[in-house]
Amino acid sequence: MSVHAPRYVIISPVRNEEQYLGGTIACIAAQSVLPAQYIIVDDGSTDRTPEIIREACASHPWISSVSRQDRGERRVGPGVVEAFYDGYRSIGAQDYDFICKMDGDLTVGPRYFETLFARFREDPYLGAASGKLFLDLGDGRLVEERITDESVLGGVLCLKRKCFDAIGGFVQQVMWDGITFHRCRMEGFRTRSFRDRDLMIYDHRIMGSSHKSIFHGRTRWGWGQYFMGTHPLYILAVGAYRMLERPFVVGGLLILWGYIRAWIENTPRYDHPGFRKSLRAWQMERLGLGRRLEAIPPVPTQRGRP
Repeated sequence: MSVHAPRYVIISPVRNEEQYLGGTIACIAAQSVLPAQYIIVDDGSTDRTPEIIREACASHPWISSVSRQDRGERRVGPGVVEAFYDGYRSIGAQDYDFICKMDGDLTVGPRYFETLFARFREDPYLGAASGKLFLDLGDGRLVEERITDESVLGGVLCLKRKCFDAIGGFVQQVMWDGITFHRCRMEGFRTRSFRDRDLMIYDHRIMGSSHKSIFHGRTRWGWGQYFMGTHPLYILAVGAYRMLERPFVVGGLLILWGYIRAWIENTPRYDHPGFRKSLRAWQMERLGLGRRLEAIPPVPTQRGRP
């Protein structure tokens, strides 16, 4: 790179990822800009994951590990964030500029972080960013997992350190990633996921499919939307939108059912001051029924990009 490369830390909470973790580690080792520290948190794995981590630590001095006790099952959402924070507390590089949470079953190209940091340099208000996620069907076909350009992928979520500190870190609950990017906006930061060849993220599991089944995952997704504070009109739009992807129709219906069930059970909701009002204003703007509350300056025009 022609400018000083920023220092960044990656934390990967993993559990029973022997099939994919080696590929994740290899793609980080191949980055054109290496992390100052890569912390892999073993969340009680019972397969060969600990052995893969030990080998990685022996091969790369900037990789370290944290081991957590096996709690019996994978806890999607809050469990992932709990494991992340065990890694966060072990950070040794105090002068880092970015912090990234990355899943242990994803891979990125060798210029991923170099390209992402270039986007951060071009936009001083960009607080959190990622590329787009593509599901590898195993036969040479890639299917993009659809998220809005303002959403950031939780699987490879990179934040400026000052943005991470401003929002108080991650919420230990389902929808922690959605809450994160809405909190960023409330603090005056822009969030983006970029469609760029160098920023493609490759996955082998359908997003939101859960460790149990995709049906359980879609129901949990709806429950999480209720917890986050999503407007009823917006969850109807989400359910309809997700009916057009696997599992067709039933996936969207299960999202709606998860939301309705959380409402029936009077599930407690995320109650950060002003969050729900901000979130719903953004959602109404997405539906063409209102305007968001925050006014973040536009992205500077550089290199012909808006």
